[in-house]
Amino acid sequence: MRAVIYEGNGRIRLGERPVPVIQDERDAIIQVTLTTICSSDIHIRHGAVPRAVPGVILGHEFVGRVVETGKAVRKVRPGDRVAVNVETFCGECFYCRRGFVNNCSDEHGGWALGCRIDGGQAEYARIPFADNGLTRIPDHVPDEKALFTGDLLSTGYWAARIGEILPGDTVAVIGAGPTGLCTMMCARLYGPGRIIAIDTDEYRLNVAREQGLADVTLIPGQDDIGAYIRNATSGRGADVVFEVAGGADTFQLAWQTARPNAVVVVVAMYEQDQILPLPSMYGKNLTFKTGGVDGCYCQEIMDLISAGKLDAGFMITHRCGLDEIMDAYNIFESKKEHVIKYAVKP
Repeated sequence: MRAVIYEGNGRIRLGERPVPVIQDERDAIIQVTLTTICSSDIHIRHGAVPRAVPGVILGHEFVGRVVETGKAVRKVRPGDRVAVNVETFCGECFYCRRGFVNNCSDEHGGWALGCRIDGGQAEYARIPFADNGLTRIPDHVPDEKALFTGDLLSTGYWAARIGEILPGDTVAVIGAGPTGLCTMMCARLYGPGRIIAIDTDEYRLNVAREQGLADVTLIPGQDDIGAYIRNATSGRGADVVFEVAGGADTFQLAWQTARPNAVVVVVAMYEQDQILPLPSMYGKNLTFKTGGVDGCYCQEIMDLISAGKLDAGFMITHRCGLDEIMDAYNIFESKKEHVIKYAVKP
């Protein structure tokens, strides 16, 4: 089968690999019907994910159809259309029992797909712990609407959940890329008074406004972000800040724009260490919450998609076949053609 293979040292290629087989009775094999490229794949390509294994098939955000299951799998069966969770988790260890599935202590627990074990930028994929990692897609939900269930929407849903948003709150989201847009979408579920989107990309900010995700959009260097947020909140600052951009100065912007006793949720994956300037923020009594995502709410997300309350399909701006994915990587990484997300069909 064709697959995108990470070779290490900044190299990826489209090559041939054997079709995966059942290795454990809890596995399932799925035929991938739609996949995509994530910013995390770019981080792997650049060597910024030390745990990524050279030779691994990339891709952790995909949907497909079950073709085979191990004898211990109970929740899915061949023929089911399914969304794949970004994380594999046993469901039984100390962390899984507490909902912290990102820290699953199994050898292949947490973010393994497309990083430490073969992922879904391929024609077929093996899914460990299939009962935990696969969510059935209702017949009326197309693949493109289900595609982001297991990663982007899971991340936005998790972030909004731990952000402790209260009705009427002022919420700031730094970063209007795919993850930022999903974070805004999920934050809307909690009834905030206003969502302020901050990004350097005016096109993506316009998308956030047009989709009803952001009430206000601000551009660093063009707008005085701190002054705007203070004026909009009687001098206090934002009640909840989501740092989704992972830029050179965005962590500092996050805590500076938060009001005293606010929650700052760090969703971004950084390529450089960040500084926590405790003397400067003394007295703000901030609560910081950091990721990766605990992707254990896929069924709730699928129910919201099914009911029309979450719809991230608008983020698909580009489509291609698997044989064109190398060009897609270059367009996605360079943010050419106003790309937000690709839908790649094997």
